[in-house]
Amino acid sequence: MASNFIPLKDHDTPIKVLFTGYLCTVGIGYLFALIQILFTHGMADGKFGLSIDDIVYSYYGNRSGTVLEQKLNGSMKDNAPEQERFKIMEWVRAGADTDDYKDDGIEKIIETRCVICHNKEASGIPDFTTLDGLKAYTAQDEGATFASLTRVSHVHMFGISFIFMFVGLIFSFAETTTTQYKCIAIGMPYVFLVADIMSWWLTKIHPMFAWLVIFAGMGMGISFMFMWVTSILEMWLFKPVFINGFGSRYLQWRDSPEASVADRIWAVVKTLASQAKPAAAFVKEQWLKHAWPVIQGLFKK
Repeated sequence: MASNFIPLKDHDTPIKVLFTGYLCTVGIGYLFALIQILFTHGMADGKFGLSIDDIVYSYYGNRSGTVLEQKLNGSMKDNAPEQERFKIMEWVRAGADTDDYKDDGIEKIIETRCVICHNKEASGIPDFTTLDGLKAYTAQDEGATFASLTRVSHVHMFGISFIFMFVGLIFSFAETTTTQYKCIAIGMPYVFLVADIMSWWLTKIHPMFAWLVIFAGMGMGISFMFMWVTSILEMWLFKPVFINGFGSRYLQWRDSPEASVADRIWAVVKTLASQAKPAAAFVKEQWLKHAWPVIQGLFKK
């Protein structure tokens, strides 16, 4: 297949070392990000491993209890003995009374078990050095706040998009993948990134969107892994994999004159895209003709 770029396997060794160093570093970083999710969101229901309940509790909240109880039974479970955790939860359920805070020994438990991390110097986590700071978390657990979602969303949008930009740039020099599939592989991480972040907000509003969080996260990971593996194999293992190995069958299939399922899907997508503009015009016309007058009438009443 003719190309107007230098394939990954033909780049100078220093360039390949540069690309490989970057890919390995972000690959390890991605792995640690997954582990971090397991130890934060994955412990929201008190059980190790990511589940739908974990996603719901993290963003929508566990409305049957308080924030403090949810943390004591979840990600903070291993930081205090069961007896001390139960004592704190009893105090919370009794109304988190100020006098009982000292009399029942809650203050001592908090100072011993919690303040080592939850203090004024720590950034991004609650300050439990004062009773007011602690009592803010004795209210009903409503999950992530809109302020925290805003902060995390913009950090992820900027940071992860840059990672995908450079991974996609390296992958764009691959020669075993057609231009059509390259465009899909390079573009999909951004689609899934936006879907992932939007799903946090939607799950905050209603728990049924928790499935979208998992779906978008999986799609982002699969896209990243596909570009990562293809780039590494083409740079260092092109001959044993794509000439003498299992990759040769893929190249034969790629160069086959028969249209693949993906080609047919791509044709359908392009057809639907061409119909999007007239469909949008029709929806706008119906909105202005029928829905908008009804809404105006409601406001006038």
